[in-house]
Amino acid sequence: MKLWQKSYTVDQQIESFTVGQDRELDRYLAPYDILGSLAHIRMLETIGLLSAEELERLSAQLRQLYKKAAAGELEIEEGVEDIHSQVELLLTRELGEAGKKVHAGRSRNDQVLVDLRLYFRAELQEIVELAERLFTTLIQLAERHRHVLLPGYTHFQAAMPSSFGLWFSAYAESLVDDLRLLQSVYHTINQNPLGSAAGYGTSFPLDRTLTTRLLGFEDLNYNVVHAQMGRGKTELYLSYALAALAHTLGKMAADVVLYVSQNFAFLSFPDELTTGSSIMPHKKNPDVFEMIRARCNHLQSLPAQVSQLTASLPSGYHRDFQLLKESIFPAIQHLKDCLGILTYALPQAEVNARILEDERYQYLFSVEVVNELVLQGVPFREAYRQVGLKIEEGQFEPPRELRHSHEGSLGNLCLEEIERKLEKVMSGFAFGKVAEAVDALLGKA
Repeated sequence: MKLWQKSYTVDQQIESFTVGQDRELDRYLAPYDILGSLAHIRMLETIGLLSAEELERLSAQLRQLYKKAAAGELEIEEGVEDIHSQVELLLTRELGEAGKKVHAGRSRNDQVLVDLRLYFRAELQEIVELAERLFTTLIQLAERHRHVLLPGYTHFQAAMPSSFGLWFSAYAESLVDDLRLLQSVYHTINQNPLGSAAGYGTSFPLDRTLTTRLLGFEDLNYNVVHAQMGRGKTELYLSYALAALAHTLGKMAADVVLYVSQNFAFLSFPDELTTGSSIMPHKKNPDVFEMIRARCNHLQSLPAQVSQLTASLPSGYHRDFQLLKESIFPAIQHLKDCLGILTYALPQAEVNARILEDERYQYLFSVEVVNELVLQGVPFREAYRQVGLKIEEGQFEPPRELRHSHEGSLGNLCLEEIERKLEKVMSGFAFGKVAEAVDALLGKA
């Protein structure tokens, strides 16, 4: 079944090539297609295109289909082109003529726009909640290991003293910035394109404000051409946010891979979190972190993939957009997997509390000595010269105490302040309003 079916049959090779993976990927959209239909038929009834009895029967059937879709049990049958066609087919089989009315005032173009907005909105909420859990884990680890020192590096050379408190909380604060970007994208996505039809509106007297409220959107995409132009641009915005978060996670995974190596030995993990070698009995490989690093490096190419697919397209719908699903949908799942596994694995890390006892790290403290001389009144450049000479002559003695007190330094991690930044960002998401709207559509409220 095809919503555009005419009197002719499309060549099988042409159909197979153009449909591609769409039927498989549309299973992700199934619950959201049904939510969009629930809102749309409510609106159709208010403008006289459905009777109250038809609305009641359609709503009941759609809610049953939603349960199947949410459980992953709604299949797209052989010969059915997409999820929109499948839902309409099932409604028509069960309810006859009433099922044939649900497409009035819609095009597949605005159906898929709505489906994608609702899907992305739900997935962003899940990503945000997973990132928040990882943030909490990192703050807890920073607090637990706040006084354990480790070398800080520049140019891969030991540079200045750092600490596990600084290291863990650095990634926590980085997540806050990533969440700010995700929030901006969330607000852009959380606008209603339904009613734009094929991108040029319709002569039906649709109440687009009503469907906006029913679906829990913050606002409308008012201009119908602009709504259609959101296809591709929405994915581009989303890809940048996913890539930014992946950048944080990938860098942390790269640190861990270094830190667990024998040459560093800053961290270790239980044997069951590592893998072995087929010929080297001693090997305990950090494969999970290498996979996170690789996944996140790949995710950082996502904006380029989306941009290349959409770069030269004029306004209006184009079938090219279909391929965006093949890039975006797996990327979302991979990022969620990386967030989850980091939150699981990191608390099991064992921190080496005696790293800086190794003589190779004694020059990390050279800046401390320079600063101490400056505090005694020696000009900085002269203090720098004196300490440099002592190092060259082998007479440098590292200090035993560190006096870092400014905000965000070794002695003042500002963990509470970083947590307040997160709370402020999290308060900007409208998850509660969305949940209320969805529950009402499903008859739970």
